[in-house]
Amino acid sequence: QAYEDRQTHLLPEDASSRFRLAYSMGFNDWESFQAQLNLHRQRIQRHFEQVFEAPQTEQADDGTADLTGVWYGTLDDSTSIRVLAEAGFEEADGLWKKLSEIRQSRSYHALSRQGRERLDRLLPLLLGASGQADQPDETVLRLLDLIAQIARRSVYLALLVENPLALSQLVRLSSASSWISHFLKQYPLLLDELLDPRSLYAPPDKAELTAELGRRLAGISQEDQELTMDILRQFKHANVLRVAAADIVGALPLMKVSDHLTWIAETVLYEALEQAWQHLTRRHGRPQNSGEGNGFAIIGYGKLGGIELGYGSDLDLVFLHGADGSSETTDGEATLALPVFFARLGQRLIHLLTAYTPAGLLYEVDMRLRPDGASGMLVSSLSAYEAYQREKAWLWEHQALVRARPVAGDPEIGERFEVIRRAVLGQARDEAELRQGIINMRKRMRQELDRSTKDQFDLKQSPGGIVDIEFMVQFGVLAYAHTHPALLDYSDNIRLLAGLGDAGLMNQKDVDDLSDVYREYRCEVHRRALQEQEGIIEVSCFAEERRLVKTIWQRWLEGK
Repeated sequence: QAYEDRQTHLLPEDASSRFRLAYSMGFNDWESFQAQLNLHRQRIQRHFEQVFEAPQTEQADDGTADLTGVWYGTLDDSTSIRVLAEAGFEEADGLWKKLSEIRQSRSYHALSRQGRERLDRLLPLLLGASGQADQPDETVLRLLDLIAQIARRSVYLALLVENPLALSQLVRLSSASSWISHFLKQYPLLLDELLDPRSLYAPPDKAELTAELGRRLAGISQEDQELTMDILRQFKHANVLRVAAADIVGALPLMKVSDHLTWIAETVLYEALEQAWQHLTRRHGRPQNSGEGNGFAIIGYGKLGGIELGYGSDLDLVFLHGADGSSETTDGEATLALPVFFARLGQRLIHLLTAYTPAGLLYEVDMRLRPDGASGMLVSSLSAYEAYQREKAWLWEHQALVRARPVAGDPEIGERFEVIRRAVLGQARDEAELRQGIINMRKRMRQELDRSTKDQFDLKQSPGGIVDIEFMVQFGVLAYAHTHPALLDYSDNIRLLAGLGDAGLMNQKDVDDLSDVYREYRCEVHRRALQEQEGIIEVSCFAEERRLVKTIWQRWLEGK
């Protein structure tokens, strides 16, 4: 195409043009160029087939794989078991019994005529596709469980029968992750997402998420709160599925997985706060002298604040408002004092996030990191929050503040929070006292939360695990931020570790080792979450990584 600006996709046929093309691509002759080109073409073809091929439409050449006969029960038991074995199933006997039970069950016979017809068409296709999966026996059981859940809504059966590509992607994802199959079982509306692999495996960025949610909510009355809540949930579930799908096929590295999950949460929080604001102001008016902002901000702590959300993570939140000691009220007919207004705004926001609707749950929310914990005010004024952080907060609360950041709401309130955060974390501290406090806190946490045994290692809480790395980072920030304020620029552990190295506070090898191990641990946590497994692994796993972390802990905190 570049040569003489020719608009063509055809390779040249004459010898001189072929040599010119090969030479321009860095090859000495056409033959070596063509050999390399064919390798690339074959690799692209494999990728294409993995995404777009519908294996359930293939038929065995020998004619023995009569999976339709297996499902209809027109074959005898031994023949059915043999056919299932030839289709790829190791536990063919057990699968045949499972299929027989389904076919004879009350739920199958209770289906409408159309529902039974669609299920009868789907099951042989599903068996054929599952038999070619990496884990055929586990895959087919997951899918049969899903089909049992959605069978009464035969439109979903029709979607899978009439769209081989959707069924192909369902089998592929269910084979790779039990979490995804259960997620789809819980939210079958997401089966629509399987129709287009181009969007399924390409989760949108923050700006695209905002635009997508805007499109979904366009035309919805602000007073139709139930529909809005359902749309928020459908938006969140669909985009989490896209992230998980891209994660499984390797289209997203670990750090990007957490980025995308965090962007989804931020987008939802922004819109949920807007919905709560509109609901309150319609009844009570706006706060007097509120200007363009709403005087309210959501602060993310923990994994949300640290941009490290995982699948199923809850949200650690703190709500702040700017009506410090104000006697002002809202300007509507049913006026409210501003502290009361903001408290109700926080309550409404939590309701939007945590209420169960037909579309499920949006997020679990943890508010225990607010001043005075569960006994404190749901929404704090900035002045009360600052006074608490300076005068009453425990060491662990300052550790938590290291990973806190504004995630939604009034930018001015977020900026004022950042000023408080930097002032509190940037205080000079007695290093020896801080060091001992961190060590003691870690010991207490292990005693309460470590689930390891002599044969198993708790990825988070065991010595040498994730929390040890997080505590070392938090110690570094609390100990040295007063002389190295750049440590307060970020809230995620990887960049904080880099900051400790840049400041010369931790040697670069330790920074690199801890960063690598932290990524590996979190990657394993993600992998196990997609298989619905807890973060408890064989003690032989990550032995060298644990040794590195424990060695650096001893040198960094214990002076050994």
